[in-house]
Amino acid sequence: MQTHAAVPAADTGSPAAGRVALKFFFNLMERWGCTPEQQRTLLGSIGNTTYYSYRKLPEVRLPRDTLERISYLMGIHKALRIIFSTNPERGDEWVHKANSAAPFNGRSALDYMLAGRVIDLADVRRYLDGVRG
Repeated sequence: MQTHAAVPAADTGSPAAGRVALKFFFNLMERWGCTPEQQRTLLGSIGNTTYYSYRKLPEVRLPRDTLERISYLMGIHKALRIIFSTNPERGDEWVHKANSAAPFNGRSALDYMLAGRVIDLADVRRYLDGVRG
């Protein structure tokens, strides 16, 4: 009987993965035109020292909460790219526009996410997944 070695799962907690996640995050924040304060909030209300350390894109083992937040932002970005596939810039603009749908209730998706809770990011992701079907 032949045995097969288990294929290791991608190590999302590795320092290299942390660098990739941060690079994505800061590129997205530039696309969305977010201020450093907004970025710090989206990362979990991190301190200035940590924020500026992350800006240097180090190979760093990110906290689970930070990885989860960036993962939701990746999903939001992906959904927007699919929904606005013919005009990706509209997806970047969408996050800033007031939205009467629940859960936004007249606020923009960005304002909703800036409440700072992980569940707020998850709500936006779930909303967009519903929109795109």
